[in-house]
Amino acid sequence: MSSSNKTKFSFEIFPPRKDMPVDVIYNTLDQLSDLNPDFISVTCGAGGSSTNASERMIEIAAAIKDKYHKTSVAHMPCLNLTKDDAAEILTQLDKRGIYNILALRGDRVPNVEPKNDFPHAVDLVSFIRQQTGQKFKIYAACYPEGHTEAVDFDTDIKYLKEKVDSGVDGLITQLFFDNNFFYYFNDKIHKLGIDVPIEVGIMPVTNKKQIERMVNLCGAKLPVKFRNILDRYGDDSDALKEAGIVYALNQIVDLLAHGVSGIHLYVMNNVYVARRISDAIIKLL
Repeated sequence: MSSSNKTKFSFEIFPPRKDMPVDVIYNTLDQLSDLNPDFISVTCGAGGSSTNASERMIEIAAAIKDKYHKTSVAHMPCLNLTKDDAAEILTQLDKRGIYNILALRGDRVPNVEPKNDFPHAVDLVSFIRQQTGQKFKIYAACYPEGHTEAVDFDTDIKYLKEKVDSGVDGLITQLFFDNNFFYYFNDKIHKLGIDVPIEVGIMPVTNKKQIERMVNLCGAKLPVKFRNILDRYGDDSDALKEAGIVYALNQIVDLLAHGVSGIHLYVMNNVYVARRISDAIIKLL
């Protein structure tokens, strides 16, 4: 969809549930690939990285590359990985020709004691660079409203600078619903010398439970105009879906007008939403 002088447009998808075969995702990928994104990133699913979760993620990422001929980005949450685990995942990615990684700490899993090898994403980024040099393009996450566990906003940005300096090629933001948070964040990090490209993460909200879950998970603040949408349309699923798409489109148009490097759509495997957004903004990229 984009050339070197255009804004990138990309999607994030997640694997099917553990009790479902991996190939059920292919119908979704058939349709998403038709939208010609610059890349599709693949999560490890709920609960973060494990041997089985990583294997499923790699299989899907390989299909994106080999079957659909699109660039794939493999998520690599590290909190529950040993160095041996991480080295094996890198080996498997290399074997499958997947050279784009989103290096993440990952969420803490209840009743699962984290491994001690990678307490933070910066530790994984450094490990990948030490083990593989420049073989992989490494993306990392950033948080326009600050990480929920950060002491404060400035400290979070300081750690982001350390992460980027350890070998990050590009950033993907956490979702947000008020663009002013991103503009403030973007100004702050540029003053610190962080100048890698940033793919701005946007999630169109299509149901009330979804937004409540995501706000609890990532701490994103809801502006008054978004709360008004929930109050007005929260009990009408069709109306809320349309309102959520329009809200996301307004965010994206404003971001594009400000010259962002890329839009990364958290599509939640919803092809209808992805197509509506893509069709509306394709001429703006």
